[in-house]
Amino acid sequence: MNAVSATILPIESAIESVRDYFANLQSRIVAGLEQADGTAFRTDTWERLEGGGGVSRMLEGGKVFERAAVLFSHVTGHDLPPSASARRPELAGRPWQAMGVSLVLHPRNPYVPTVHMNVRLFVAPARHSGETSAYWFGGGMDLTPYYPFEEDARHFHRTCRDALAPHGADYYPRFKKWCDDYFYLKHRGETRGIGGIFFDDLAEPGFDTCFALVRDVGDAFLRAYLPIVELRGKEPYGERERDFQAYRRGRYVEFNLVYDRGTLFGLQSGGRTESILLSMPPVAHWRYDWKPEPGTPEAALSGFLTPRDWL
Repeated sequence: MNAVSATILPIESAIESVRDYFANLQSRIVAGLEQADGTAFRTDTWERLEGGGGVSRMLEGGKVFERAAVLFSHVTGHDLPPSASARRPELAGRPWQAMGVSLVLHPRNPYVPTVHMNVRLFVAPARHSGETSAYWFGGGMDLTPYYPFEEDARHFHRTCRDALAPHGADYYPRFKKWCDDYFYLKHRGETRGIGGIFFDDLAEPGFDTCFALVRDVGDAFLRAYLPIVELRGKEPYGERERDFQAYRRGRYVEFNLVYDRGTLFGLQSGGRTESILLSMPPVAHWRYDWKPEPGTPEAALSGFLTPRDWL
C-alpha cells in the first residue's frame, strides 16, 4: 500500500471515473444475469447516514439463482474503522471513501457453482499540503463448486489469467496464490472452493495502470462464469444433491462471518446490514461430524479443496 502525492493524483476526478465504471459494471452484470435467469432483479437504492450510499440489485427465488446479489456502493467516513486502521495506523483520523461492486450468486442447481466477485477502490485524501493522498485498489473472483468438474475450474482460471495477461505474466500466479491463501478456512483445513484470483493494496505502478487492471478483471466476470452456468444448469438433481449443497453452503457462511475483510469492514463502518449479508446463502445446514461415504460424488469434492495448478 503506497501513498501517492495529492499533487500528482487529481483525486476527485479520478474517483468520479472509477465510480462511473463501477456503476456501469453493475448494470452490465445484472443484464447478463437477468438474461441467464429470465427473472428481473429488484433494485434497492439506499443512503448511509455518515455519507454516501449505494444500489443493491438482487433476486431471490429465480429459475437459475436461488439468491443473487450484485451490489454497488460508494460510502464516505470521517475516521477509519478498526479493520482498516489496524493495517494502516498512519491514516487514523483521516476522512476516507470506499467504492466498489461486489457480487455473490447462489444457484439453485447444486451442479452450478456459487461464485463471488469484487472490485473496489479505497481512498484517504490528503487534508493539507503536508500529507499525501493514499489509495489502493482490490478485487478478484473465486468459484465454489459443490460437485466439481475439472474443465470448469480450468475455464474459470484461464479466463482470470487472460484478463491479467496484458498487465504482466506475473500477476496471475501471484493473485492466484493470494486467493488460495485468503479463501482458506483455517479451522477446517480446507479452501472455500477452487479459488481464482484475489488482490488488495494495489497502488503501484500508478493509479491509471491499477485502474486498467481492475477494469479487465471486472469485465472478465461474465465470460468466466456464464458458460459454466449454461453447461451445468442442465444437470438433473434431487434431494440428495440439494442436501449436500446446503451442507457445503455452511462453509461459505463460516468464512464470511469469521474471515472476510469486506464483511468486517462493512459492519464496522456502519454499512447497510441488509446489503452486507446478502452474500449469505438463503439455505445452509450444519451436521455434526458428518463425512461423505468414500467413492461417492460428494466425497470427490475434498480432492478439489487443496490448492493446485488448474492451468
